Amino acid sequence: MTTFKSTHHTARKRMVIKLGGSTLEGLNEAFFKNFKKLQDCGVELIITHGGGPAINRQLAAQQIESHALNGIRVTSEAAMDVVQSTLIGHINPALVHELTAAGIAAIGLNGFDGQLLVADFLDNDIYGFVGSVQSVNTTLLEAIIAAGIVPVIACVGANQQGQALNINGDTVASEVALAIGAESLLLVTDVSGIRIQGEYQAQVSPSLIAQWIEEGHIYGGMIPKVQGAIACLNAGIPSVQIVGDTLEGTTIIRTLADAML
Repeated sequence: MTTFKSTHHTARKRMVIKLGGSTLEGLNEAFFKNFKKLQDCGVELIITHGGGPAINRQLAAQQIESHALNGIRVTSEAAMDVVQSTLIGHINPALVHELTAAGIAAIGLNGFDGQLLVADFLDNDIYGFVGSVQSVNTTLLEAIIAAGIVPVIACVGANQQGQALNINGDTVASEVALAIGAESLLLVTDVSGIRIQGEYQAQVSPSLIAQWIEEGHIYGGMIPKVQGAIACLNAGIPSVQIVGDTLEGTTIIRTLADAML
């Protein structure tokens, strides 16, 4: 992936928070107040979001078939229209409203805005209108953050021809975190982290994750989540966590020895 300008870590604290679609529908006032506390402590927030449940309802209402493969929604042209209208037209402005109500200045964005997320087809034959991020317009994000406004990014990208592409939400969060040099990445989901044989894990390493994927303990939508988290960790994002709505969950560390540091 390329960015529109080089990025590097600074003394500022930056946190990318990805809100899953199922999580969005259960958030309360206290959750957004926690965001406000983070901001008041000097943390620069960037929020990305999906909208799976809402998209599923609209697809069902329009009798459009859709299924997931390797944790990614296979997206036909008709399904892409639903994804685009649901994420950009409904979920994104509703989330911006909730943040504003909590005293957080926010602006809704998607991949079309200032070429924020330039994408290309991940594999048209297999996934249809699903995108792979090629570049992130960090200049745009830097300007918004400098103005004290929280970018709220819907996970819709666009290719050079202006075709909308559905991008996995965890992938968008990971790519944005890498592009802007975030200090931490929080993947907020409807479960409190990685659960293996009925037990949530406080800390895990990439090697353990690989083992658990091979053994079938990690599957479905959790696979792109952990893969994106590991990519960010390997690229130098200091803290990557998969958390529930309490913002507590599993921290992914490079090796188990890191837990002793």
